[in-house]
Amino acid sequence: LCADCVPFSYADFHTDFLAGKALAVGCPKLDDLQFYQEKLTEMITASNIKSIQVLHMEVPCCYGIVHAAEEAIKASGRDIPLEKVQFGVRGDLKE
Repeated sequence: LCADCVPFSYADFHTDFLAGKALAVGCPKLDDLQFYQEKLTEMITASNIKSIQVLHMEVPCCYGIVHAAEEAIKASGRDIPLEKVQFGVRGDLKE
């Protein structure tokens, strides 16, 4: 799961984060987070997702996508790992 600004700020996004993974992208500031949370809950419930990695920027609005993922996992009733990866506004990895 990726905030839509991340690939523009981190040059090696595709190489470092996409190999062998499915991708969902959204903007926690401009899009409907409730919709994202509901859709993510459906995806987790209906599939065999083993973990979720959330890539987000360090700006406050971007934490909405992390929250949506956390709430979707809770609502799904599944116990799957959630990894949060934060990027700085200059494209640096903040982990």
